[in-house]
Amino acid sequence: MPTHSTVYTNATLFTAVDETALPDGAVWVVGDTIKYAGPAAGLPDTPAGTETVNLKGKFLMPGMTETHAHLSFADASPFAIGEVGVEKSTIIAVRNARLMVQSGFTSAISFGSTYAIDVALRDAINSGHLVGPRLLAAGRDLGATASNVDSGGGLSQITDGPWAVRKAVREQRRARVDVVKIFIDGEAINPINPPGELSFTDEEVNAAVDEAHRRKLRVACHARSAAAVKQAVRAGVDYIGHANYLDDEAVDLLAAYKHRIYVGPAIAWEVQYLAECESLGISKETVRAQGYEAEIEATVATVAKLRAAGVKLVVGGDYGISIAPHGTYAKDLEHFVTLFDMSPAEALICATRNGGEAMDRSGRLGTLQADSLADMVIVDGNPLDDVRILQDHGKLDVIKGGVRINAA
Repeated sequence: MPTHSTVYTNATLFTAVDETALPDGAVWVVGDTIKYAGPAAGLPDTPAGTETVNLKGKFLMPGMTETHAHLSFADASPFAIGEVGVEKSTIIAVRNARLMVQSGFTSAISFGSTYAIDVALRDAINSGHLVGPRLLAAGRDLGATASNVDSGGGLSQITDGPWAVRKAVREQRRARVDVVKIFIDGEAINPINPPGELSFTDEEVNAAVDEAHRRKLRVACHARSAAAVKQAVRAGVDYIGHANYLDDEAVDLLAAYKHRIYVGPAIAWEVQYLAECESLGISKETVRAQGYEAEIEATVATVAKLRAAGVKLVVGGDYGISIAPHGTYAKDLEHFVTLFDMSPAEALICATRNGGEAMDRSGRLGTLQADSLADMVIVDGNPLDDVRILQDHGKLDVIKGGVRINAA
């Protein structure tokens, strides 16, 4: 069968190789792969029958990666995540997968799945039965007794002791996950496991990472405090979520391993909890007393240090709860600009190139260049002028693997 060939012309082209956009750009796609991306004047000769799509100056960028994905979360209260039944969670996850792609996020790294739904979701997406992002699937959150996820329901797998932790990782391997998610410290709303109180010992975290890496799995962790981040980095985790309260030692440690570790501040939870707490029956005074306003301030200061140290930051913010629902993933880029003082271009790099590297070690995701997979977003507007435009799904035309995603 002949492979379809398409050229996209007259584009404002953001390749994510650097932070610039190229006027009058062109991208040539054959099948699911980019053959050329650059100035229209440099476009090679294309085969007879090649389709030409004139973008009329629209912005063309790589697909984004949601690196803290919870596709099985049902937009429930953050205090009832694991209480939604498996049947309802599965149906909603199917909807969420399509919605994520339509939001411009063509790849996702799971940061925990209720009932291990992500594994079945990944398989259905890969086989073409469902529309969704390229997905690294996780199982239930791995936590210790009295950890932040020791709450029953479909959210967590509780285990204690190095050999029991190894067994749990092996069980997740048997379930065919790609990512093992561990809770290293806690949450300010949890009186039995606040940030800074380590859920696991060093031996337990080391066991989890060693067992996962021996079996070619990756490890993601919830780590808010400096102590938790240091434990995670020394054990060799791949992805760190949150990293709010970092001292200089933690920053230096992350900088020393910046070639292999990706950090997602996941700030949406704190911002939305503070902004919408009253919808949950909680006053702003209570949220401030819990420390979340201070946590936002600490995260802003930490991110500034991480940027200065060259640590790779990625987007993804615990979306999938009532106060931060599915489909609002691009709100993270706005937070990166308004809270972290990034330029829109830097925020886009975090969402595209950095996220693509975190997702795919072969280097075929997150940029538009020869041999990259043709995951692209056509934007009717310019995110470099106002990154908030990416939150308007009506302005987006999404292509995954060279195929346009039907918005219906």
